[in-house]
Amino acid sequence: MAHDLVIRNARIVDGTGASAYAGDVAIDGDAITALGQVDQQGTEEIDADGNTVTPGFIDLHTHLDAQIGWDPDLTSVTWHGVTTALLGNCGVTFAPCKPEDREFLAAMMETVEDIPRKAILSGLPWDWDSYGGYLDSIERLSPMINVAGLVGHCATRFYVMGERSVEERATPDEIRQIAELAGQSVKDGAFGFSTSRASVHKLPDGRCIPGTYAERDELMAIAAAVGEHGGIMQTVMNFEDIENEMELIGDGADLCRGALFSQVCNPLAEARQRQDERVREFRANGRNITGLTVPRSAGGVTGLSTPHFFHSPSWNELRTMEFEQRLTALRDASFREKLVAELKRHKHADAITQQTRTWYPMGFTDRAHYVGGPDENLLALAEKAGEHPAETWIRLTLESKGKMLFHLRLFNFDLDAVAEVISTEWAMPGLGDAGAHVSGMIDAGWATFVLSHWHRETGLYTIEEAVRRIAGAPAEVLGLTDRGILSVGRKADINIIDTSRVAECQPEYVHDFPHGAARFIQRAVGYKATICNGKVILRDDEHTGVHPGRVLRSV
Repeated sequence: MAHDLVIRNARIVDGTGASAYAGDVAIDGDAITALGQVDQQGTEEIDADGNTVTPGFIDLHTHLDAQIGWDPDLTSVTWHGVTTALLGNCGVTFAPCKPEDREFLAAMMETVEDIPRKAILSGLPWDWDSYGGYLDSIERLSPMINVAGLVGHCATRFYVMGERSVEERATPDEIRQIAELAGQSVKDGAFGFSTSRASVHKLPDGRCIPGTYAERDELMAIAAAVGEHGGIMQTVMNFEDIENEMELIGDGADLCRGALFSQVCNPLAEARQRQDERVREFRANGRNITGLTVPRSAGGVTGLSTPHFFHSPSWNELRTMEFEQRLTALRDASFREKLVAELKRHKHADAITQQTRTWYPMGFTDRAHYVGGPDENLLALAEKAGEHPAETWIRLTLESKGKMLFHLRLFNFDLDAVAEVISTEWAMPGLGDAGAHVSGMIDAGWATFVLSHWHRETGLYTIEEAVRRIAGAPAEVLGLTDRGILSVGRKADINIIDTSRVAECQPEYVHDFPHGAARFIQRAVGYKATICNGKVILRDDEHTGVHPGRVLRSV
């Protein structure tokens, strides 16, 4: 009897870190049934032609909780080899939720994660109350890939305390209720609990989101309840008090299956060394702690196709135009002079000039350029050309016929520091925030960058280690024993990749969210195929339209 699918002539990298080997992969139903030499034919066969076959990648930090309602393709991560995405990070989720609280949770997600409230309220079915009900609801949406979820502190605290959850301390009885609700959510399928202690996460009225200032007793009670059912704790720490925050993360990890935290690569070597020492100490004492960081500089994207550029009366006038009108206006010498002159005499002229030190052109080709050195930022280019940075912005924009984009580096801007952090055993590449900050940022292609830059271009990772970091290791963090590694009996979540050309394409600014809301998308090249649960969802970098994904549950 023929196999359902056979991948021939592959370089198999299994996700464990073991050496690559030549062979075939057989798939029947949703599982891998043979590896190595496969003699039987397949009903369908794919010739890998010597390209690399890997497990599907696992994205541990997304905010696709809303987007899944209207985009079951879960773009852009599905163009980048991801076959499992973890939703519900940073404490912000849509469940548990009482009907009267939907507006509050949607408004909070808008201000924290830049997902339009109107799209959230109209694009999701809102047919749940409990977290388990939310998982049932998104399962009915037939996602393209597998999704797993964390239950958020904001939703659980607001469910129990209402308006008091924002600024008041929970009573002992309320702590008990919050912890029980978190534990029940994990029992109902959540893989753990997420919380944010970062003061930058705000409600529409400017107050910090529920849980930001939760006391230690509340956090430990939650960790214990989550741990009772095998869940993890995910934290966005208060980066102004890292020592105490690391203690909370470490102590919480003692009470549950493990801790996952968002990591920013501090440019100060001493600070990086201190944090490395703390995490190594925790792990040596048996605490399962993992950091997650963007493997390249992270930040916004600006360009003529976006509303994100300079501010002055003439720049604001430009912002009101359609793209072709903007391009025509920039070609007018007198209008260009107005644009530059207004910035030169702006009351914050020096600050405007200095901020362009973090703006980096993303290149003239169809591949995104993320690794420019300090001499390639907009200010450095302007100084070299004897121009104002706005003149350089305009010149590069016109030379590219309006297509030039600029990457605004906000954190992880020192790639040497990033390399140092992601070389540790505890820090995994990720933190792409897919589904969030949609109109201003796009870091969903982080896994592709690991393969193109940290493997192919720099050799920081061997191909075996690169794949372990983006497949096998995150599967272990979540406790997935049937994915993340290529072995007989595991689920057939698989990529076929041309590692000699895999790369992130230039971001695109589109208006495909509900009500015409804008967002960035980013495609990739080099993915010959992506397979999820035994079905081909992508061929030669294009989706096939098949949706075999499942909602993964912790029990």
